[in-house]
Amino acid sequence: MKSTIRLLQLSDPHLYGNVRGTLRGVVTRSSLQSVLHHAHGRIAAADAILLTGDLVNDDPSGYATVRELLGSAGRPVWCLPGNHDDAVVMRRELAAAPFHVGGFHDIGDWRVVLLDSCVPGEAHGHLGDAELARLESALAGAGERHVLVALHHHPVPMGSRWIDSVALRNPQALFAVTERYACVRAMVWGHVHQQHDSLRAAVRMLGTPSTCAQFLPHSERFAIDTAPPAYRSLELRADGNIDTAVMQVESPAAALPDLRRAGA
Repeated sequence: MKSTIRLLQLSDPHLYGNVRGTLRGVVTRSSLQSVLHHAHGRIAAADAILLTGDLVNDDPSGYATVRELLGSAGRPVWCLPGNHDDAVVMRRELAAAPFHVGGFHDIGDWRVVLLDSCVPGEAHGHLGDAELARLESALAGAGERHVLVALHHHPVPMGSRWIDSVALRNPQALFAVTERYACVRAMVWGHVHQQHDSLRAAVRMLGTPSTCAQFLPHSERFAIDTAPPAYRSLELRADGNIDTAVMQVESPAAALPDLRRAGA
């Protein structure tokens, strides 16, 4: 069994079917290509790629772009929906390997649980009773494995009035489940288009920037940051510890190696 599990988290690419589709001045396809170019070596070393929502920007034809850019990455691609995704279409369009939407995945000494926190037609998040029950079952069945929980919406405040208005609306229901299980080591999310790293009851809480535009931290009103596209590397250790870093992509890449609305 591997002593260290390596994941690469990509979040909020906001892709379109149109290759020149832009979000807040960023051509999102080109931006993701730059991220993948930068991460090429890490992808080769990764055990899986984790996509934490807003794969497309209200454009279901963008899932074809997801398949094109990541379909031959040579690694499992674990996906969960964001508020700009259509979860039903996502499951249909990403039904074939290497893509896996939702569920949980056991790898080495770890179990990675993917949650759907989306509310159709809304920017904020909520975990329904069925999703909380599914989480409870996944944690109860984890055995000796450590657990990483992934979702789209942030369960802890970011200190930004506008982004916290579209957070997970029932975080205490989430924590009521996870706090019953010492196996939970960390939670990761997207949605916030900025970096976050804190501890809550010994659980690592990790927010990850977007592969396109970022939001200005600690802003009262919606504001775009000048920070570049980014992604997160995660090394999950056999003892339950996590080494992680956010990688910023300062300059866009011209070519990608063959990997064969307002609101968040």
